[in-house]
Amino acid sequence: MSVRIRPATGADAAALAALAARTFRETYTGLHDPGELAAYLARAFGPERQAAELADPASPYLLAEADGALVGFAWLRFGPSPACAALPDPVEIARFYVAREWHGRGVAQALMAAALAEARRRGARSAWLGVWQQNARAIAFYRKAGFTVIGTMTWEHYSEPQDDWVMALDLDRSPDPAAPAGSRSPCGSGAPGASP
Repeated sequence: MSVRIRPATGADAAALAALAARTFRETYTGLHDPGELAAYLARAFGPERQAAELADPASPYLLAEADGALVGFAWLRFGPSPACAALPDPVEIARFYVAREWHGRGVAQALMAAALAEARRRGARSAWLGVWQQNARAIAFYRKAGFTVIGTMTWEHYSEPQDDWVMALDLDRSPDPAAPAGSRSPCGSGAPGASP
């Protein structure tokens, strides 16, 4: 298997939208009301929506390709950190997904390494993300990548809001997966939790 990580372009909008909807559905089907899941998918993913996101230079997407197929993506958003943490020069890992059949095959690790390298290249000194508190697989992956829990936030895209962990990583030093979780203060509402 050969994994290639590359920046997304406007030409990737349709393929990215399809993969984003698919991986979100794979992650959350059976865990949320089907009607609410379908409504969120319709709002959040589509070629026009992803084309608009791809056009923003402050929010780059990285794509993972394996054996010539698009199998994962990371969406970085440069801007302020959540209220619970005054992070220096932060970047948000706003979305991080890998197609289910590629889990456990090194794609997520390669994609995360590339995302953090791109963040550092653009001057970020810290990275953060939100992840659903019941997504144990994603939480374990982010811990292994060096992220630690620093607080909580509420994801309010369904009729019943869900609680996410806010996890952060200091990009100025080497990741330490054994670091303690840190304080867990509230961060307020936020975007969808990232998930490998």
